[in-house]
Amino acid sequence: MIYVSDKAKVKVDNLMKDAEIKGGDNYFLRVSVVGGGCSGLSYKLDFDNEKKPMDQEFEDNGVKVVTDLKSFLYLVNTTLDFSDGLNGKGFYFSNPNASRSCGCGESFAV
Repeated sequence: MIYVSDKAKVKVDNLMKDAEIKGGDNYFLRVSVVGGGCSGLSYKLDFDNEKKPMDQEFEDNGVKVVTDLKSFLYLVNTTLDFSDGLNGKGFYFSNPNASRSCGCGESFAV
């Protein structure tokens, strides 16, 4: 399962409205893990409306989240959150599978 905090849900909803995504029920948040960043792996977020055969689909807090199977292995029980505080603004992941993450929180290692 991939979880979505209340703050992240509000931000995702606002971004979809701002992007004027038509047919919002067909769209979902795609979460991926890609190589890169100072710790080796980085998170990637996109809006998408096309599912692939091996995609894993979840819904939490009213947000539909889809990830590919390979990324899901890194994301099990991860929570997507959003911060608008003084220390930085943006989405971040609370990932219990990460053994370390970089100072900016945009990359991690397992």
